[in-house]
Amino acid sequence: MSRVTFMPPTRTQHPADVYHAAWALLEDRSPQQAIELLDPALEQEPDSSSLRTLRAWAYFQGAQLTRAEEDLRVLVEECPTDVWARFALGRVLERQSRYADALPHLRLAAVMSGDAEHEAGVLRVERRLAESPGGSYDDLV
Repeated sequence: MSRVTFMPPTRTQHPADVYHAAWALLEDRSPQQAIELLDPALEQEPDSSSLRTLRAWAYFQGAQLTRAEEDLRVLVEECPTDVWARFALGRVLERQSRYADALPHLRLAAVMSGDAEHEAGVLRVERRLAESPGGSYDDLV
């Protein structure tokens, strides 16, 4: 049973209200409903990195990986030191089996954060890349 009551988006909702409602929907594993709230809010506030971050998370949760990648690339371009966006972009690319593309993002996130989960992601992708057809150590450096 859903903990969150879905309210259809309106053009008059304040972006902060949309952010909180979308966050709750994502915690409740309702990515499509979150996207339905976030899309109109991002039309009103196209430069909002917080709304774009939530939408990228919703796309990721909903396995809309191409759309997640688009939002995450914008976030990384705007703020190259955004560890969450960098790691999420690496994960999105990894889930698309694009290991060589994912590895630099995962490595940067691991170095910037020192987080064990990020370091494990690097090792996982390095292994998958090395095991892939035609993969070699040269692909890892």
